Formats: sequence, structure tokens, C-alpha cells
Amino acid sequence: MSINKGPSGLESQVNGNSLPGKKGREGDELRFETKLLHFGGEIDRATGASSVPIYQASTFHHEDIFNPPLHDYSRSGNPTRQALEDYIALLEGGARGFAYASGMAAISSSFMLLSAGDHMIVTEDVYGGTYRLLTSILSRMGIESTFVDMTDLDQVKAALKPNTKAVYMETPSNPTLKITDIGAVTDWAKEHGLLTLLDNTFMTPFYQRPIEFGVDIVIHSATKFLGGHSDVLAGLAVARTQELGDQLKQLQNGLGTVLGVQDSWLLMRGMKTLSTRMAHSEQSAAKLAAWLQGRSDIKQVYYPGLLSHPGREVHEKQSSGYGAVISFDVGSGERAKEVLNHVKLPLVAVSLGAVESILSYPTMMSHAAMGEKVRHERGITDGLLRFSVGLEDVDDLIADLDHAFAASHEVPR
Repeated sequence: MSINKGPSGLESQVNGNSLPGKKGREGDELRFETKLLHFGGEIDRATGASSVPIYQASTFHHEDIFNPPLHDYSRSGNPTRQALEDYIALLEGGARGFAYASGMAAISSSFMLLSAGDHMIVTEDVYGGTYRLLTSILSRMGIESTFVDMTDLDQVKAALKPNTKAVYMETPSNPTLKITDIGAVTDWAKEHGLLTLLDNTFMTPFYQRPIEFGVDIVIHSATKFLGGHSDVLAGLAVARTQELGDQLKQLQNGLGTVLGVQDSWLLMRGMKTLSTRMAHSEQSAAKLAAWLQGRSDIKQVYYPGLLSHPGREVHEKQSSGYGAVISFDVGSGERAKEVLNHVKLPLVAVSLGAVESILSYPTMMSHAAMGEKVRHERGITDGLLRFSVGLEDVDDLIADLDHAFAASHEVPR
């Protein structure tokens, strides 16, 4: 078990951080792994079933029209989805959770807290779908965005405008894994009355809990590590306060961007093994990153667990682990495509965070919505590959990549 600096800044075991919530036998807070299995909805109170029931219903009978039931229509609320929403709120330490049809649905619904004429400061190498939403959809609605390198707090401060209403962070960022100092940004944002939002997809609440550092809304593409099996499309959001939760609830209900009950159940099933999957994948990722960094034919390796990573110290202040995503530059687009054509074990696919390793090409996949000039300005080169490490034996993954590198013809200059 690796030892890292946890959110408190003290030395703690990666898997040993406790969270607020359900109490143990002696009144102590349960640890994270225990909460993954004992989250309040793990046993059906009506039947004793060991799994949350799937309430496959669109509407609910009113026994007394003057005293409506807790749930009346599944867009507004469903018991299966509610169990999931309570689950993620517990894990993130927030007041209220929400489940959406996709990660982008969670992001776009949260952005609807803004109004025409508002301005938002955003991590510059943000996920391509978020960039597309901001630049081609919300821009038409009069919502402005300024993209900055959030590793530099001065750049964040310089982007402030009279109409700025929010700051949107990704840390580690996708795909160059830059690190934002969450506490520093939220402290500054609060001084100016700004809403703070953070995409926590890469770290999950197992490794990083942004609400503890003052973030107002935490967002996940739950399709990734939380679901973990490449079989569900889902998004989650957690509000820090009840007041903000009420606003998100109004938007979720009004927009109808809810997650279906089958997918809610699948996601909860996947989340139960989150800690075991993340710990295994992170251990493998550390070994793979070190191996990549030692190769002369790899131009650059991006992984916050490397001693050479410029954001490592900041990351260790706010996260209890380094995650399972590595990006590396093989030198050119031509060589990147050859590597993709020669690997045998990882899926060559969009997405990440699954039990199987996934190798992605951001230029043509996750960040295809960005123009070439914008991508290159953000360090997303044509030779950049993103590797989400799964549960395979890491030595097999290394051997497979070694073969693919040897089979690719061009060596970067």
C-alpha cells in the first residue's frame, strides 16, 4: 500500500482516509472503503434484499391527493436514482447529489446556473466536450468563457471581469494532467463571490474531495472510474450546500436530464468496487509511467506521481493518490497512429476509467472539437496519447507497448 500526503497534508495511507457520514459501532466515522458498501441504501428495507431495487416506474400512485407521496413522477424523482444521488453526496461530503444521463448532461445542467451576460473562468486544457459546449453552444446564449492556465493563480486573477460569475476547474486536467491548487482558487473566488465548479472524474472521491477545499459543485463523468466497466453512460454532480442543491434540483427537473433507473443501478454496482479498482490501477500506472519516462523514444510523460511533475507538491496537498491516467508524447502524429495500430491489449477507444485499459488519441477523439492551433497552445500535440490503466497485469501492458513502440517506424527527434 502506497503512502501519500492526504487532503490534510499529513502522511496517511492512500486507502485510510475517513469521511464524514455514517458512524461505526463506537461512533467513529467509517472509512471510505466501508462507505462504498454501507452507504444507507445497501439493504432494501421492505424485503431485506442486498441490492437497491430497480423501480421501473414512470409515475407513482397518490393514496391521498392532499398529501402527495415522496415520489410522483420519475423525472422529478425515482427511488433507485435517489439512492445513487444520496450515495455520491455521502462519498463527496456534500449536501445533495444529482444523477444525469451523461457527464456532459451534468456539466451543461450545472452551467445553467449562469445567465446571459455572465462570464466564467475555465481551465485551459479542459475536456474537449466541455470546450465545445462553452465555445459553440453557451457562447450563443451570451455566456462568455476565458480559458487560462490554472497552474498559475495570477492568470486566474487576471481573467476576472465585472461580469465574472464562476470558475470551472479540472485537476488533473484532461489530457495533460496539469494541477490546479483547489484551495487557493476557491479562497480567491469566495473573496469575489464567485461560484466554483470542479470536474473530479480523474480522481474520484476516493482520491480527492474538492468540497473539503471549498468547491461549490463537484462534477463527474460517472461513465469513467465510478462506473468502471464500460457499460454505463452517466453523470453526477454534488452541491456543497442545501441552497445550491435546491437550485440544481430545479434545473435537473426542468431540463429533464435525468439518469434512467437501469443505469442508476448499474452505476451503484460499479461504485462498490471503486477503491479496489483505483488502488490496483494506480499502482500499475506508477510503474508504467516510470517505464515510459525512462525511454529515449518518448518525448514527454505526464503523470502527477512522477517526481518530475511540476504540480506534484500541490497535488499531494489536496489528493491522497495520483490516479490511473497517464499521457505521453511519442513525437509525431504519424508515430502515434502506428502505436495505436500495433497495441493488442488496451482498447483503442474514446473514454477511460474502466477495468480494461483504454488507449486514446486526444487529437482525433476527446479533443477533436478543438482546432489544431488551440490544441497545440494547450500542449495537446499530434503525438500525444492518453493511457487509462486498467486491471491487467502491468508487465503485460508494458510488454505490449514495448512491441508497439518497436513496430512504429518514426523515432521522435
